[in-house]
Amino acid sequence: MDITKKSFGQYDGRDVIEYTLANDTGMSVSCLNFGCVITKIMVPDRHGSVENVVLGFDRLEEYLEWSPYFGAVVGRVAGRIKGARFELDGKAYTLAANEEPNHLHGGKKGFSSVIWEVETFVEDDAIGVKFLYHSPDGEEGYPGNLETTITYLLNNDNELKVTYVAKTDQKTLVNLTNHSYFNLSGNIKSDCSKHRLQLDNDHFLELGSDLLPTGRKLNAADTPFDFRSGRNLIDGIQAKHPQNLLVGNGYDHPLVFANEGKNTILLSDEQSGRKLTVRTDQPCVVLYTSNQLSGPFSIKGVQARNYLGVCLETQGFPDAVHHPEFPSVILSPKEKYYQETTYRFSSM
Repeated sequence: MDITKKSFGQYDGRDVIEYTLANDTGMSVSCLNFGCVITKIMVPDRHGSVENVVLGFDRLEEYLEWSPYFGAVVGRVAGRIKGARFELDGKAYTLAANEEPNHLHGGKKGFSSVIWEVETFVEDDAIGVKFLYHSPDGEEGYPGNLETTITYLLNNDNELKVTYVAKTDQKTLVNLTNHSYFNLSGNIKSDCSKHRLQLDNDHFLELGSDLLPTGRKLNAADTPFDFRSGRNLIDGIQAKHPQNLLVGNGYDHPLVFANEGKNTILLSDEQSGRKLTVRTDQPCVVLYTSNQLSGPFSIKGVQARNYLGVCLETQGFPDAVHHPEFPSVILSPKEKYYQETTYRFSSM
């Protein structure tokens, strides 16, 4: 197992470094100290051909100009916060309205666009990168000094374990996730419409016209949002369900796990034979089928277009601060925020 690093450019006068973790079985994960961005995940298909299975760029300038959060850790709060404001203990806080009139993925900069401190480490059967960031009181409008640690750990079972830890000195909001766009075809040979997804969700959150949860949990049974027996993503892309049409023909929805605790998500691509097994302790996963990815840029030589990647954003419920019926994302000084999600790659 090996850890290498190379220069990836400069941002705000600081060096951006790409770290590559390589295990003994042919898998590698590359990531930046800028936004904890995962730039590449190289894994074999059923024939042993090793290719990249996430969307990303080769140059920092492309991330700065075009990236829709490719591979980044987003926070302090993932997703949208309605009206870019919230109240805690009777005090109102105003956030950056970077998606007018709402706040999205932590604000104008957020965790996805800052330089993190880095520690690399080697264990008996794994290697890793630990990212550390001090978010000062008032950054992007959030209260409290927040100390955050993100760890990427790769082992020889082709598992990438991501852990998120945060502590605050004032009551604040925390809901972190990784925003990787997966494409198991390898090197973007095709889009993700024929990827098959399976997970144990009996409900999904209804979205309003502003793409924010209305507060209603809808029954997934007999809809394109029922993944309990598995279905191809094209079902939602082609569906006439009002919720699929609302987000631009596809998915951009929180799928609610039926059970608390560890839950499993299976994503597979029949053509390549690759399979991704995701295990998480979070209450939901936001499924996004990149319905808005078209634009005047290319991704490693492939013209940007819708459905090139699928995001599996394991997290707490979006906009939970405005919905007391949702699990809370409030973090107090005496508490520790902790969550983990593991991505295991295999072939079938």
